[in-house]
Amino acid sequence: MKKNLLSLCLSLSLLAAAPAVVNAAQNDANTAPAISSQTLRNLSWTPLVPPVTQDVTLGTSSAQINQGQIQGAVGAFALPADRGSLEITLTSIATGKTVYAPNVLVLDEQMRPAAFYPSSYFPYQKPGIVSSDRLEGTLKLTPALGQKQIYLLVYTTRQDLAETTQMVNPAKAFAAGVGNAVPDIPDPIARHTPTGTLSLKVTAEQKTGNVMIGQIFPSSAPAAAAPVVVGSTQAPAPAAAPAKPSEPMLSDSETYFNDAIKKAVKAGDVDKALKLLDEAERLGSKTARKTFIESVKH
Repeated sequence: MKKNLLSLCLSLSLLAAAPAVVNAAQNDANTAPAISSQTLRNLSWTPLVPPVTQDVTLGTSSAQINQGQIQGAVGAFALPADRGSLEITLTSIATGKTVYAPNVLVLDEQMRPAAFYPSSYFPYQKPGIVSSDRLEGTLKLTPALGQKQIYLLVYTTRQDLAETTQMVNPAKAFAAGVGNAVPDIPDPIARHTPTGTLSLKVTAEQKTGNVMIGQIFPSSAPAAAAPVVVGSTQAPAPAAAPAKPSEPMLSDSETYFNDAIKKAVKAGDVDKALKLLDEAERLGSKTARKTFIESVKH
């Protein structure tokens, strides 16, 4: 119970510190197209173990979902939940005058929707020296403790297929890149298609201090690659709370435990930090809890 309450306290403090745009975006998960659990479990989920860059062709022979608003080929990926924070850059590459407009639904270990990134999260990026026209966005996810993997489902919708993307004429992009005068020529328009080419770049790092979603908060679709924790924040059931000590902790002991908590959080070992917090409070610490919360926030 003690750890559960601590998780709730920590979640609330982190949410309060998050940018307002993240809070506003959390309602978007409720508007994600519904997908039956049977459909999700019937998909073949491709494992992505960071660091990795995976190119994926979504063609007519790829897995398809034609259910409600979802229409066309889909990409299904499983990511490890024990590698710390995951940074995922999803790129949909334009081919000729067509492009696949991706939406991403993030699922926790139990395949429950945890975060939704609509196609508007993946804006058009003009071509560069080594890159082509594309739709691109970056997701920052932190799986909650206790999970082994989380899931990413990439799909497009009927609404997306009815829209187009205004691209930049390659001659204009080149002229702007080398500092020449930009020619007055029309820009091409790419129609959205139910198939396409994706590239996913996934990296991992031991980092904490992210906005909670799952059992405590609604799902989120950040508008600025804001970090998101996916899954339940419930900690393993702890032992019964010990009796409070009769005397406060000595200042040297306070310093020892606070330093150890900071080091554990910095190393990404939140479980160790929680154990240190429990022990410090059992011995009478009055500052360990504040040290833990401040360390996680930073």
